[in-house]
Amino acid sequence: MNPLTSIIKESKRIVFFGGAGTSTESGIPDFRSQDGLYHQQYAWPPEEILSHTFFMRRPEEFYRFYRDKMSFPGAMPNACHKALARLEEMGKLTAVITQNIDGLHQKAGSKNVLELHGSIHRNHCMRCGRFFTFEDIMAKEGVPRCDCGGIIKPDVVLYEESLDGDTIEKAVTAIEQADTLIIGGTSLVVYPAAGMVHYFRGQHLVQINRDETSADRYCELSIHDSIGKVMQEVMDELEG
Repeated sequence: MNPLTSIIKESKRIVFFGGAGTSTESGIPDFRSQDGLYHQQYAWPPEEILSHTFFMRRPEEFYRFYRDKMSFPGAMPNACHKALARLEEMGKLTAVITQNIDGLHQKAGSKNVLELHGSIHRNHCMRCGRFFTFEDIMAKEGVPRCDCGGIIKPDVVLYEESLDGDTIEKAVTAIEQADTLIIGGTSLVVYPAAGMVHYFRGQHLVQINRDETSADRYCELSIHDSIGKVMQEVMDELEG
């Protein structure tokens, strides 16, 4: 039996902490791999485009990049998303904490999803606060504006912006109460999100990532493989 399957079998409060690598198998590029966004060439570095200052000064350029490289309306949940939703349904998994903004965990059926960096599916007018869907934004050309004339901003945390305090508190509590923490598809270099794993005091710390990370040295189990493949194999053993 896969050692991860054995761990999951004996666990009662699993928390999954995931990053961009969780969604790459759904066709959404990550940031820091060789083919990621930070290795592509634009008139401005992606880090600058995805900053609050840039958004306020050049919203048209922000939205050009956002629509081209951050929005994937056809993306569907992969085997990892589906496995996590199933583990929650089985009463094994208590929370998914994600750095992703794509909403694929919810699309797969997960209920308790804590989105540290926001979501492309929530958008608000900066002037009157009116809510807009992802589809509303994609249907507009150039800088999307509300009927009141205000610019519509996606509910995604840009550089220079703070994470939502309530979401952070819930994520830390979930990690503190977990007996197993699975870290998946994240390089653990984006803070303060990456620092949350240090609140774990449970029994099993597991990492699934294609490449080595700083977590390798203190994880009980590190698996360097496709996260979708690993989670599918685990579910096949659990339900087989």
